[in-house]
Amino acid sequence: MAAVNATQVDYWNFLFTDLADPRTNDWFLIKSPLPLLGILAFYLFFVLSWGPKFMKDRKPFKLERTLLVYNFFQVALSVWMVYEGVVIWQYYSWRCQPVDWSRTPKAYREARVVYVYYLAKITELLDTIFFVLRKNDRQVTFLHVYHHTVMPMISWGTSKYYPGGHGTFIGWINSFVHIIMYSYYFLSAFGPQMQKYLWWKKYITNLQMIQFCCAFIHQTQLLYTDCGYPRWSVCFTLPNAVFFYFLFNDFYQKSYKKKQAAAKEKALSADNNNDGCAKDLNKAIQLQQEKQKAL
Repeated sequence: MAAVNATQVDYWNFLFTDLADPRTNDWFLIKSPLPLLGILAFYLFFVLSWGPKFMKDRKPFKLERTLLVYNFFQVALSVWMVYEGVVIWQYYSWRCQPVDWSRTPKAYREARVVYVYYLAKITELLDTIFFVLRKNDRQVTFLHVYHHTVMPMISWGTSKYYPGGHGTFIGWINSFVHIIMYSYYFLSAFGPQMQKYLWWKKYITNLQMIQFCCAFIHQTQLLYTDCGYPRWSVCFTLPNAVFFYFLFNDFYQKSYKKKQAAAKEKALSADNNNDGCAKDLNKAIQLQQEKQKAL
């Protein structure tokens, strides 16, 4: 029994200490996967079970000030990460970039950005929690929950094992999209009076699909270029990029294309009804005129 326990400890240490980057392994919420898994378990339990039951017979929370502060924070954080990404990637190869394992200030700066991106993915779990508390159940979709569950896990693995290099491109372009997305949420939190200025909402989904295409193309380069960055990482990044693309495309089609088609059909039906009424009216007038002639 003691030998089995010793073997399990060896496997644990090998997976979560020996293989990890020693520079980041002792940082908060990095050393063990259990804290993150606990956070995600609570998140899923709240948004899929307990939260909706708790809100069932209650009025939705408004949370105006909370949303303003939260969305402004996300915009500011995303701006900072995009800026850091621009500074870092001006020295890197866009084709294939290995991780800088050194302890230079530049290498630590890159690792810190990757780590902050991971923490940002955890804070973004509040998106869904706010939806539940405000009883916006239609926004708690499979796409939304899957995306918010998977991204912290991927970011944790990147921060722990490969905090830098080729994979940071995904975080950089994602942060840029989040500047636009959270800016929309920030402005919409001011109330209905802002809706007339938010006509560009549907283009956010287009931008998200573009980012997955860019991530797919960028990651594909690892298949035929070797710079020391692990090629096996494409087994996670490429399928996820494709899956996310189709999920977001499906959301776009259901949210905008079908609504546009329905509105067009409704307008056409209204035109047809108007044409029918006009024809009936003209026919009635002709009959009236014929009666008058007969008299």
